[in-house]
Amino acid sequence: MSGGWNTIESDAGVFTYLLDNLGVKDVQFEELLSLDPDALAQLHPVYGVIFLFKYPTDRPYRTDAPLDGTFDHAASEDLFFAAQTIQNACGTQALLSVLLNKTDAASAGEPEHVVEIGPNLRDFRDFTMVLPPEFRGEALSNAELIRDVHNSFAKSSPFVDETQRQQSDEAEDAFHFIAYTPVNGTLYELDGLQPAPISHGPCGPADFPAKVMDVLQRRIARYDATEIRFNLLAMVRDLRIRARELCDSELLAREERKRKDWRFENALRRHNFVGFAGEVLKGVVAAKLKQGNDGKAYESWIEQGKEKMRKRIEERKKSAAAGGGGGEDTIMQG
Repeated sequence: MSGGWNTIESDAGVFTYLLDNLGVKDVQFEELLSLDPDALAQLHPVYGVIFLFKYPTDRPYRTDAPLDGTFDHAASEDLFFAAQTIQNACGTQALLSVLLNKTDAASAGEPEHVVEIGPNLRDFRDFTMVLPPEFRGEALSNAELIRDVHNSFAKSSPFVDETQRQQSDEAEDAFHFIAYTPVNGTLYELDGLQPAPISHGPCGPADFPAKVMDVLQRRIARYDATEIRFNLLAMVRDLRIRARELCDSELLAREERKRKDWRFENALRRHNFVGFAGEVLKGVVAAKLKQGNDGKAYESWIEQGKEKMRKRIEERKKSAAAGGGGGEDTIMQG
């Protein structure tokens, strides 16, 4: 059951403004296009990373022993770790797994890695930390404010009720979000589908970029070489703060433009453009019919469209036969 939680995209702008709407300030996400530790280190201070990968639907998700690292059952008493109890909340859950472990210098490792999470999330953390992981997951599933903010970033669909899983979805690829962050001097993998946090050994904030990239490289290496559907987002301090500290007007302008683009894209996600598209189509058809010639202009336009579609189908078949995957985009969800 989704419990009323809709699917959201693995997108830096979505996650940045999701946090902003929850009352968290001075934090943003950056998409990483490589597993180069230096690329992550340059974003210092880095609070953690969120990793999106293909969920193994062809075999049971292994929970008896991790393929890498070791379970640390006792760690749940000192860090925020929640069991995932609902289907579509894993993105927000991974985000919170990093964020709610950066509330004080003792757990974060250094004062500059502490995040002010705001009163709403502070109350949620204080309430859930006395609970075992499975009840923390239940508390998250019933957290109305967090759910409403999460759902405000779901894509609008005029045809599908995203709160209900369709039977046809069973055959589709599934994707899952998890978090990696250093807490109390240890690199932890926080996966709500696992019974406990997974320890990957000693790690401080300075060591984090190199150590987490090493863990991710081993994880990705276990997939088939043709599998490229991964996404990695870093949770970092707002880069505009650095730009102001360095008096770097070019960086500040670039970051302000990025925020403007994110706001525009997020606004588009909230709207359903089917009605608009329908009106445009009506206008085009009316214009073609007005050209007269007993409707020949309209019929010619239709035939041109059919011919273009036939060519696209043929090109897609040729691409698939050549091993190009058919030229279709894959939407990654968690």
